[in-house]
Amino acid sequence: MAGIVVVFDFDKTIIDVDSDNWVVDGLGTTEEFERLLPTMPWNTLMDTMMGELHASGKSLADVAGVLRSAPLDPRVVAAIKACYGLGCDLRILSDANRFFIDTILDHHGLTGYFSEINTNPSAVDAATGRLRIAPYHDFHAGPHGCGLGICPPNMCKGQVLDRIRASAGAAGKRVIYLGDGRGDYCPSLRLGRDDFMMPRRGFPVWELICEDPSLLHAEVHSWADGAEMEETLLRLVGRVLLEERNLPPLDCKLESLPAVAVQDGMPMTLRIKN
Repeated sequence: MAGIVVVFDFDKTIIDVDSDNWVVDGLGTTEEFERLLPTMPWNTLMDTMMGELHASGKSLADVAGVLRSAPLDPRVVAAIKACYGLGCDLRILSDANRFFIDTILDHHGLTGYFSEINTNPSAVDAATGRLRIAPYHDFHAGPHGCGLGICPPNMCKGQVLDRIRASAGAAGKRVIYLGDGRGDYCPSLRLGRDDFMMPRRGFPVWELICEDPSLLHAEVHSWADGAEMEETLLRLVGRVLLEERNLPPLDCKLESLPAVAVQDGMPMTLRIKN
């Protein structure tokens, strides 16, 4: 197995939308969602919305049907399968929830490609049949302790990434992290000099990185859509595989792997290695 752990955010990274909003909009409860949004944390709100949908006669099958229609770029699917085929350890770190993620991955035949899914837990209430969504970190019991001031109360992705890096399966491996949101900024600050950050260009994590790129130790390689994600991710994986074998970038034995790192749209002040 390659010495690479690829960590994907889910919403607006693997799929091209926010799964929470996709369900809320798809089942016609946008107005109620927006009314309640200022009154409670997002994670609590989604659990509340599952109750509202259940009370209005929407079933779990209705929720799953909407989730299966969420757009997923075929190039993202190809990138996931290619990385897996090259021996990478693929993981998900997302502030969505387990039912939403599992439903979408299963629909596209991608469940078996990921060794771990870190997200907010969810379960079907046996008595009522409604979906319950809980926080990854029980903020009612106490704060998660991240001092960055950006992470939501239910999940500090930086702390989860630290746990992933320290786990037996990932220790000593290089990390490639892909994400789009504000919550992906904390883990980007915890990546090392041998790691790679792949922020989605024009999205909140990209904007935070561009405010002061010197705060990151990892190389930054941006992407805007599925095609650019696939090209950039496979190029970085190919480069790491070549470096592991002490081979030059254009070695004929691995000529099919993209291996040359280039600047990809980041401000010149960012440290982009060649």
